[in-house]
Amino acid sequence: MEALANLAEGFIGLFQQGGDTFMGLVTGIVPLLIVLMTFVNAIIAMIGPERIDKVGEWAARDGLLFYPIRYIILPFLSVFFLTNPMAYTMGRFLPEKFKPAFYDSAVSFVHPPLGVFPHINPGEIFVWSGIAAGITELGLGLGDLAVRYLLVGLVVIFIRGIVTERITAVMWASKSK
Repeated sequence: MEALANLAEGFIGLFQQGGDTFMGLVTGIVPLLIVLMTFVNAIIAMIGPERIDKVGEWAARDGLLFYPIRYIILPFLSVFFLTNPMAYTMGRFLPEKFKPAFYDSAVSFVHPPLGVFPHINPGEIFVWSGIAAGITELGLGLGDLAVRYLLVGLVVIFIRGIVTERITAVMWASKSK
């Protein structure tokens, strides 16, 4: 009988812990995300959506000079201003040959900036929170980690964009033969 009581206590304890975690989010990260999302939407309204759209048209130009624009600046701006999953819609301004690479860059960048810009992907903030809890428990600061994670993410999306663009070109060339 005692084992059954212990099992019941453990079972309800699991939900109590979940409730405590939930309350921590409601009083901590949720208000921050709401204010940050409101701020970003206000910036978009002040800048004007049509100006943000022009950046996508500019990135669609051919040439090596436009690689960083297409695979670093455009994904960063898309993810920052439109957040996940709307960020992928900026690819509509690119020719078909660049769309797979842009998508690869943008989808690869929705996690790295979470430590600096949590509004980008609030559904995945739990990933960053788990990493942050471990780093905090070690007595280390989160600011350096967040910035490094962001910078490495920018390098990775640039490489992925170029590689995916090349793979797409090879696949389309072999398909047309």
